[in-house]
Amino acid sequence: MPREYSYDIVIVGGGPAGSSAAFTAARNGVSVALLEKEESIAQTVRTSGVTWIDDIRDFGIPEDCFNPIKNFSFCSPNNKVTISDETPRAAVLDVRKTYRWLADEAVHAGADVFVSTNVRDVIRDKNGDIVGVNCTGPDGETVFHAKIVIDASGFASVVCKAMGLAPRWKKFGAGAEYEARAENVESDTWWLMVGQQYSPAGYAWIFPLGDDRVRIGVGVGKPESDVDPTQRLKEIVEKRLGPIKNLGRLTETEFHYGLIPNDGLSRKTVFNNLLLVGDSAGQANPLVLEGIRYAIKFGRVAGTVASEAIMSGKTDKNALYPYEQKWRDEIESKINTAGKVQDRWIKLTDEQWDRELDIISELSAKEFVDFIKADFGLANIVKLAAHHPKLAVRQLFGMIKNR
Repeated sequence: MPREYSYDIVIVGGGPAGSSAAFTAARNGVSVALLEKEESIAQTVRTSGVTWIDDIRDFGIPEDCFNPIKNFSFCSPNNKVTISDETPRAAVLDVRKTYRWLADEAVHAGADVFVSTNVRDVIRDKNGDIVGVNCTGPDGETVFHAKIVIDASGFASVVCKAMGLAPRWKKFGAGAEYEARAENVESDTWWLMVGQQYSPAGYAWIFPLGDDRVRIGVGVGKPESDVDPTQRLKEIVEKRLGPIKNLGRLTETEFHYGLIPNDGLSRKTVFNNLLLVGDSAGQANPLVLEGIRYAIKFGRVAGTVASEAIMSGKTDKNALYPYEQKWRDEIESKINTAGKVQDRWIKLTDEQWDRELDIISELSAKEFVDFIKADFGLANIVKLAAHHPKLAVRQLFGMIKNR
């Protein structure tokens, strides 16, 4: 006989979205189970961990979980620019440490974490709505009954696919990355490398983790390119292309590989008894394909809305809709605009990238960060487009005025 549990909320996926939802839901006093298929939280790292200092402060992430960045360097085949600031505006997370801190916060709030627990199927009521999940775990077959299920399973979208609610992602990014120790590291400087030799539909990167540690990676847009990011990464490291040559001797310590949706905000995220959050919901910034901040922020919103629905006794899609309304109001127009910029970037030739970097170099650090993080607030971007002294920069942002 399978082992059975009953919880108010069952969350599938122990990444930043799942742990953040578990934290706020448990803190509100409902019973929460957080299910993670791996043997430990963040056993496998699938992301480079780039995020932004303002968000880190809002989330309360400890300082030993991230490395601050204040210099933003770009290189194309025949150009190189750096935008600098006196204070850090970005950061590279120690992903494993950060995710485990988030999960610990959920446990301290009262959530139960089940590792090595893999969802095989969903449980439906007579109306076809989800009321739990069937799993395999350390004790064999396990059943989790729930009033609400939150799908935070990432790119795989395990629950909503089992429910038949979401098709495969049409567009996505595939990223391969080495974490390594290097002889020469500028710990406060990241590099983004663009052009055909790095990635025909994406970019390569060097992200410092502090001390002598760096992450060197390649991201490739699918289906725009059939290049294998793992092979391209191996090639550019072996050839020591661009700024990689300045790192000196490299000692690889880990290999990371991950997929991130790039379809925009194409999915509904609220159904009867079910919420989607993080990569399952497609909540990712198209410009640099980062979504950790969205996962944490809207994971917390999902946990709050779900727990309030439990306490109200209503868990249908209408009761859960405030979650979708919140995230759409906050980021939908920004993500749509960022998608237009990305569509333009993907089509650039090497020569056009050389010129694009000249335009980007005219931005201040704040303007650059607002741009690259897809923070296209109407007021500041229209002001920039209208009043920036450089005509080329106004043209760069011209597409944003008429969104």
